Amino acid sequence: MSQLNDVATQMVTGGRGILAADESIKTMSSRLEAEGIEATATSRRDYRELLLTAPGLSAMVSGIILSDETFGQTLADGRPFPEACRERGVLPGVKVDTGTSPLPRGEGALVTEGLDGLGARLASYAERGAAFAKWRAVIDVTSTSPYALEANAHALARYAALCQEHGIVPIVEPEVLCSGPHDLGTSAEVTAAALDEVFDQLERQRVDLAGIVLKPNMVTAGLDGPPTTSETVAATTMNVLGQHVPDGVPGIAFLSGGHSNEQACTYLGAINELAGSAPWSLTFSFGRALVSDALRTWKGRPENVEAAQQALLDNCRRASQAVGRRPAAAAV
Repeated sequence: MSQLNDVATQMVTGGRGILAADESIKTMSSRLEAEGIEATATSRRDYRELLLTAPGLSAMVSGIILSDETFGQTLADGRPFPEACRERGVLPGVKVDTGTSPLPRGEGALVTEGLDGLGARLASYAERGAAFAKWRAVIDVTSTSPYALEANAHALARYAALCQEHGIVPIVEPEVLCSGPHDLGTSAEVTAAALDEVFDQLERQRVDLAGIVLKPNMVTAGLDGPPTTSETVAATTMNVLGQHVPDGVPGIAFLSGGHSNEQACTYLGAINELAGSAPWSLTFSFGRALVSDALRTWKGRPENVEAAQQALLDNCRRASQAVGRRPAAAAV
């Protein structure tokens, strides 16, 4: 498993983070159309190519998560996306879950699907150069229960074990949603319970923790909840992680959870300032918080590509600087 640990460590150290560009065809098409761009396979490809080929991206981004569609596409010059990623110093990853559905008898909770045939799909991704994969479990504070946590954690662990069997680092993402009016304490309680269940299931499935990357939410109040300072968010987040994440995990790459780039980076910087001698590297794995400005700037026009890439790089730089406030682990 040493190779998996090497890749996982590379993903989370050196002041770099992970760019999430893995929206489903439906979601990506909706975002393109909202900007007046015709949603086609080509326009989705052009947008992801714009992100990947931003000059100097690899100085701040260690890996990029692609959708299945993009992973199988080629750039305009004919190079497959995974090959182009590695040429630019960025590890190629792929989202392998197939979305959520209502959990039977779950009283409104969701469960993530995609385990059927996953082994064969992972073998194909590995053959085509995937270094890592992602699976997102969705945990809504208003509908969570021990049953819902167990169902989602079990699926995450099954996915992670299959990834490692095929030489792919699994990003383990139990996301406690920040939508809603809940307070910071409720978020902390649900996040702690989710992490406990996830690591219990990972142990049951014999997943090597040294070969994963954890992608949790930062512990914040709901977006409609009582406001909290970044210092309080950082202290609460570090307290939850310290009590519920084993030392053997190489790194934690926080999701942005619907927060703006500026807000997410403020939280990330405060967390790293408190990290001290924490056993894990702490970095980012943001999606919309990095890429939304680029999409709005691009608008599907070739003459806007350079400006759109600059918008992306500015957001990546802010996130990287937030990580850099903590004494950096040795770069790989």
